Amino acid sequence: MAGSAHAQTQTQTQTVDTSAATIVVAGAAAAQTAGKMAQDDGEIVVTTTAQKRFENIQNVPLAVQVVTPAQLEAQGVRNFQDLGKVAPSLTIRPAEHPVNANVSLRGVGTFAFGIGVESSVAVTVDGAALAFQARAFTDLPDVAQIEVLRGPQSTLYGKAASAGLIKIMTTQPTNDFHIKANATVTDDNEYGANLSVSGPLNDKLGYVFSASYSNWDGNVLNVFNGKKVNGRETLNTRAKLKWKASPDVVFTLSGNYLNGNTTVGRPFIRVAPNALLRGTPGQTTAVTLPGVTIGEGNQTVSNDYDSRTKYWGAGGLLRTDINIGKLQLLGLTNYDRFRLDDYLDHDDTSSKTIKNLQIGAFKSKMFTQEIRLLSPGTDAFRYALGVYYANTQFQRPFLRGPAYSAADWYATAGSRQIAGFGQIDWEFIKNLTATVGGRAQNERVEYTFRDNIPKTSFAGHASDNATTYRLGLNWQATPDVMLFGSYATGYKGQTYDLTTGFNKTRADAGPIKPETSKDKEFGVRTQFFDRHVTFNVTYFDTNYTNLQAQTIEPLPDGTSNFRLTNVGGMNTKGLEFEVAARPTRDLTFTGSATYLDATYTSFPAAQCYPTQTLAQGCLQNTPTGPKFQNLNGTRAVQSPEWKTSAAIDFAPALTETLNGVAQLSWQYQSSVYYAARDPQQFQPAFSLFNLGVGVRDHKRRWEATIFVSNLFDKQYYPSLVNSAGNWGSQLATQVILPRDFRRYAGIRLGVNY
Repeated sequence: MAGSAHAQTQTQTQTVDTSAATIVVAGAAAAQTAGKMAQDDGEIVVTTTAQKRFENIQNVPLAVQVVTPAQLEAQGVRNFQDLGKVAPSLTIRPAEHPVNANVSLRGVGTFAFGIGVESSVAVTVDGAALAFQARAFTDLPDVAQIEVLRGPQSTLYGKAASAGLIKIMTTQPTNDFHIKANATVTDDNEYGANLSVSGPLNDKLGYVFSASYSNWDGNVLNVFNGKKVNGRETLNTRAKLKWKASPDVVFTLSGNYLNGNTTVGRPFIRVAPNALLRGTPGQTTAVTLPGVTIGEGNQTVSNDYDSRTKYWGAGGLLRTDINIGKLQLLGLTNYDRFRLDDYLDHDDTSSKTIKNLQIGAFKSKMFTQEIRLLSPGTDAFRYALGVYYANTQFQRPFLRGPAYSAADWYATAGSRQIAGFGQIDWEFIKNLTATVGGRAQNERVEYTFRDNIPKTSFAGHASDNATTYRLGLNWQATPDVMLFGSYATGYKGQTYDLTTGFNKTRADAGPIKPETSKDKEFGVRTQFFDRHVTFNVTYFDTNYTNLQAQTIEPLPDGTSNFRLTNVGGMNTKGLEFEVAARPTRDLTFTGSATYLDATYTSFPAAQCYPTQTLAQGCLQNTPTGPKFQNLNGTRAVQSPEWKTSAAIDFAPALTETLNGVAQLSWQYQSSVYYAARDPQQFQPAFSLFNLGVGVRDHKRRWEATIFVSNLFDKQYYPSLVNSAGNWGSQLATQVILPRDFRRYAGIRLGVNY
């Protein structure tokens, strides 16, 4: 299983708090404090909090993958947007700035640009939800573990988890002094370092402080000014204070601060020879993109405006743990603020005749309160009950122009949610457990929209009640074999499409209806050879109704808009595999794969892609009516048929105190469309290999590794953009290059005491 921890096989066991997770470690001799993994040759044991309590993942009847820092390191994942490399069911498509990026699980994600429109995949940090998914698009400096919960998770995790959940858990205070630090330098000008210090202040107070800084120039050259772009700079800090007020009452207060920026550069890889910027005579690529050689491997742009983003965020979380007899009462009080300013060269050229800019900001505030009551996890009758409150506010000023597509507006969106949830697990027959869970919620959404060009203003609000539930049955056939089946419903709340073009017609139509889902899953969890080998497989089949997506909106005057609305339905089904093997104390294999069949079951009026013809499926009912394409039966965007990830870790003893390190990882993705049927937004199948070789202290107190990412220098695009609309409806394709578009090497140094 991806992210395996290992334990010695001895008779007595103890529980060690390893950061936010719990790893079962056998024998006092193997007691490892946070981050101090001793060498061992025992069983594979991984825990998860997918059901709001710590449990051995092999006993959890859910499709969940656990990813550890060691696996992130081996696969070269240092940023949130690269998580798809280690979680095959997860696909993250980057954009010119994080707000327009898209996260999808099992082929399901929300492709929209409006504020207040939730993603189908929720993100939490230490149990607290993020209001803005863009808030997560940063480094992963102090991660204890990451859990990817696949499929609808609305019952326990709310309306923003209709397709799944990414749970990020960070380092926790430790009982003894501990310091962990590492630094990375690459041959293409990336450097970064992070530090985590934890320990006790006295017998009642513990602390942890983490900080990281990273800087990368980028892998695109702006020939207009000679600067590198497509890079990033990030500072992350987090501090926690844990107070054991009494043996049964513990408070953990944490605060975090984030500050960063990115530079934007989207190279052209294809442009028709006769293409003219905005169809304007004389505005050829030679004139508007001087010095740029257009081609599949192009890593240059010519922008006379610094496209970039600047962002910062801060928040605080108070966790309260109270033991009441055998029961545990947990409270999570969270407040978070985030702001991102975006500055985009909208024409993406250095034309002296046509200049268009896009400037705006995203601002969010969120307060949440969760109270949870947990019964003992070892009882035959177990339950988790809770209540949840959230209040979220967004603001978006937006300005675009002056040459074309003029826009000047200001919008706000708000959401207030109250919910109660619970789940009961009852082992009514020995080794046979039934699960019943449910959630009831009320949500009120509101908005304002002021368009400064026609001088119009709109405001509105709506409320909605919703329920979701989960039913399941699992059978522990043997201590190492568990089979399960479940049926769950999902829900993503109503919203308003607050984007350019919002008008009286949209205002009168009211909110976009909620998106709902129904999910069936069957799986088996197995371990063999004294738990040295793990093999898990899950089958899923999910139907989505009132899918929220971009479509065509005919207007009374005969014109049309493209807007977010309820387009119809979608089905996603497939198989997910996880395997881990540890044949010796020095050798570990891990791997995971997803086979995915995601299809639009009802999407009759989708937007045509640029340059699409009637022969290619771009239809028009009347000579003056809007053009559209029917996507019924079409494979969903951003849903590769196969995606896999595998790694080998070999750490043989070199001396009595030193071990060698050899790590090889492989990632494969089959072909995928980033926009339905658009040949200019099609990425063929590709494979990537990463290699790391080094040496470490046998107690992992220090380590030095030389690594190579994209070992065979394979070029691929995680995002393509069809820009024909800006070039007189002639071929024009831009790309966002990945961090590993070209092979690069580096050195990673770490200490762990």
